[in-house]
Amino acid sequence: MSFLHLSFYSTFIVSSLGLTFHRTHLISALLCLESMMLSMFIALSTWPIENQTATSTTVPLFMLTFSACEAGTGLAMLVASTRTYGSDHLHNLNLLQC
Repeated sequence: MSFLHLSFYSTFIVSSLGLTFHRTHLISALLCLESMMLSMFIALSTWPIENQTATSTTVPLFMLTFSACEAGTGLAMLVASTRTYGSDHLHNLNLLQC
């Protein structure tokens, strides 16, 4: 396993552990999700270079697009929760009803 693969795997695993163990605030959960998506984006972007393929894939662009949509939705939930309840604790999201 190369150092590049080890760094991508460790970044993803540390972000997953951060999402698992630090679930009190919504902003920390969003940051962990964004770091997971960023590590997957960089891994998918370097994959054609490592395999010496001439064609680039469009999967990293789709992933970056979905990551931006996820960030926008998460920030909207953060603003709604903060305005309604005055904090960004995740247990408040159970109280939100559309």
